[in-house]
Amino acid sequence: MKPTLRLSLAAELLYIDMQSKMSCGDGKEPNRVNAMEPDLWSLYRQMLRSRRFEEAVKDLWEKGVISGEMHLGIGEEAVAAGVVGHLREGDAMALDHRGTPPLVARGLDLVPLLREFLGREDGLCSGMGGHMHLFSPERLGASSGIVGAVGPLAAGFALAAQHLRPENLAVAFFGDGAMNQGMLMEALNLAVVWKLPVLFVCKDNAWAITTRSPSVTGGSLVERAQSFGMPAAEVDGSDVEAVWKAAGRGAARARGGDGPAFLLARCSRIEGHFLGDPLLRAVRKPLRQMKEMTGPLVRSVLAKKGLPLRKRAAGLSAAISLIGQTAKEQRGERRDPLEIARGRLSKEPGRLDELHAEVDREIARAVETALS
Repeated sequence: MKPTLRLSLAAELLYIDMQSKMSCGDGKEPNRVNAMEPDLWSLYRQMLRSRRFEEAVKDLWEKGVISGEMHLGIGEEAVAAGVVGHLREGDAMALDHRGTPPLVARGLDLVPLLREFLGREDGLCSGMGGHMHLFSPERLGASSGIVGAVGPLAAGFALAAQHLRPENLAVAFFGDGAMNQGMLMEALNLAVVWKLPVLFVCKDNAWAITTRSPSVTGGSLVERAQSFGMPAAEVDGSDVEAVWKAAGRGAARARGGDGPAFLLARCSRIEGHFLGDPLLRAVRKPLRQMKEMTGPLVRSVLAKKGLPLRKRAAGLSAAISLIGQTAKEQRGERRDPLEIARGRLSKEPGRLDELHAEVDREIARAVETALS
């Protein structure tokens, strides 16, 4: 049996077990918005909750309270809120290493989530999962730090839903770099062959860790998904209303038994690949970074050993050009989804202030409780 198929079957069995135990731990329905038209206030609230929670996580990480790597989804909030806004009870989520925003939008209790990041036994996964390997039976959400693993996981969830709850679906969240992983391609193929109710959501921030995706990716990702025989759409991932509408079409197709759909949402990776990512220095302070890097590069060019001087000089020129190009591209691409949504809601400043104060109080209470 192939590894991908084993993982799909394992996810199906996991889904069956979770269905038998599933309840909303806080006694509430998962967060949802109106099924006919996007409720921008509700969507913005979920985006803001996610942003404030991850900002609190960043603060704790910088203080050394949270240890290890930390991958934040800051800049991806519109994708999470717009897609999760269509999920119902019984729908499943397969999440990547930036799975916090969808879980927050889904209504997960923030206290055990934060305690999991702290490595505590009373965390969501007893402190064993960290931020990349999360699991919530109440919200039918599971994440993996293995790039591309969400594909077969979502296919397994969807296979179980197809047999047990025909109107439910699974969502897979992943980045553009994952589209070059074989297991995700296998999952796309099987989802079409078996007409699985899956919505594949690609968060395209144009980076695969520290490599610009266009330099390692051939062709269009939308056309690649279409080549399997599923409808694929591209949307501005910083526009939560646009994401909501596009995700709604894909979700309706999956629930209707017509098979999977693919959504590519272009968004910004505001905090780098991980907290402390040195690449951010080249993006945010390109002139200083260029000065710091030029010295070692020039010394390598003038070294006695190595390639011919002409080739080393050409390499130096290419490296400096790449630093400048990267900084220029990132400055042009950096779009904050919260700023865009907030601009559309600015006609009611008093209501905005109240919402911000409410969310700030919620996050502050969650942090205080988690640390107690």
